[in-house]
Amino acid sequence: MPIVKTEEVLAGDPRLEGRRVSVLHVAELVLGGATPETAADQLGLSLAKVHGAMAYYYRHPDEMAEIRAAYEALEEELRDRSDAPTKTA
Repeated sequence: MPIVKTEEVLAGDPRLEGRRVSVLHVAELVLGGATPETAADQLGLSLAKVHGAMAYYYRHPDEMAEIRAAYEALEEELRDRSDAPTKTA
């Protein structure tokens, strides 16, 4: 179950070979409460690919933390630049 990185696809983030599905996306679904079977169904993947992505996620915690931090920083930057009204409770 190859995990690949190519700069022109998903900004070089690790992803499932032949797919535009990142390891982090799979991991966030599973860690967020979805069963591996549900994640596989939602993403159109085999269960083996979901488990392969999770194995990569757990073998590379520093890389995954860096990618997550980069996404969070980008989200904050986009929120700051947005003209959309802010949500109030």
